Amino acid sequence: MAPLGLRVSFRIAEVSLPGVELHQDLRSGVRDLCKAFPDSYWQKLDQQRAYPGEFVRALTDAGYLAALIPEEYGGSGLGVTEASIILEEVNRSGANAGACHAQMYTMGTLLRHGSDAQKRAFLPKIASGELRLQAFGVSEPIAGSDTTQMRTMAARKGDKYVIRGQKVWISRAEHSDLLLLVVRTTLVEEVRKRTDGLSILLVDIRDAIDHGLTIRPIRTMMNHATTELFFDDLEVPADALVGEEGKGFRYLIDGLNAERILIAAECVGDGRWFIDRATRYAKERVVFGRPIGQNQGIQFPIARAHVNVEAADLMRFRAAALFDRGEACGAEANMAKLLAADASWEAANVTVQTYGGFGFAEEYDVERKFRETRLYQVAPISTNLILAYVAEHVLGLPRSY
Repeated sequence: MAPLGLRVSFRIAEVSLPGVELHQDLRSGVRDLCKAFPDSYWQKLDQQRAYPGEFVRALTDAGYLAALIPEEYGGSGLGVTEASIILEEVNRSGANAGACHAQMYTMGTLLRHGSDAQKRAFLPKIASGELRLQAFGVSEPIAGSDTTQMRTMAARKGDKYVIRGQKVWISRAEHSDLLLLVVRTTLVEEVRKRTDGLSILLVDIRDAIDHGLTIRPIRTMMNHATTELFFDDLEVPADALVGEEGKGFRYLIDGLNAERILIAAECVGDGRWFIDRATRYAKERVVFGRPIGQNQGIQFPIARAHVNVEAADLMRFRAAALFDRGEACGAEANMAKLLAADASWEAANVTVQTYGGFGFAEEYDVERKFRETRLYQVAPISTNLILAYVAEHVLGLPRSY
């Protein structure tokens, strides 16, 4: 398991700052683990569009991916604050936490809303790595961000659900044993509220392949193991239902705050990686008899990117502290994700500009991380949808969509 210690934290102006002992241990532990997976490891995987199975196994064996699973189920029982530090350090090392981050926040749906039997059956095996829960099936090609309009249906027939439909942009389905699948169990035309009638099923991918489930890879600009899923009368047992039938939208929303906080932490890690690389290169690269970092045209953009990453990090810790205390944190989680995604993307652009032509060369690894961090402007929620949320739910402006 991951190294544990006393959970120590202190607060300034309602922002929970990293605790001293445990958080330092987590950071140093993740950094040490990631040293075994240098730039060349990720470059090779990127070229082959291959999954980092060896890296994911190492994180699992060290207990880091079980950070949010309670100790009674074999996990560490830590908070989102600690989980966010783990993912931040993964990305700051130059690695890509996107290969495995879903196991942290997807598991929360099962933990909070699953039956006792489901939790006993699956959580210990997820914690140990015997089972992988890395895939969450929500997005559809027609509905897009309008989740309530999804058309994938699960019809109850006796002691089974029969599923028909399609999902898209479902990452890691080829490398996961289990899939949390959001479906309609009642047509949208037949419900009082459009958020009603959605349910969540826990699907065993191993049993489903070639028995009604087809997985088709989608090659994208970054190595993200993304797929589309086709359900053709896939049968799953009725006890695969997580929570109550028709309440799935609430369960889905319940898990989004953790997801956004963790993604924000990854973006902070990316931003710091970029700034470290840009700063080092600016010191070492000599043109016209002086290091390019001596020029304000180089150093000011790097300095501004650093400032913005650090500001986003404070919002990340504020959102995580609220989440861990069980307090409302929707606004903070969304703002943390927006600020961190913007800051990492700014840092990525600054780093490419600092490197000049070398920023586009694969051997420097900047272009790979550039592609990876660009994703978070769009997913798992676009920056525009976050702005729409803040406008409506924080500022009280009329709904825009």
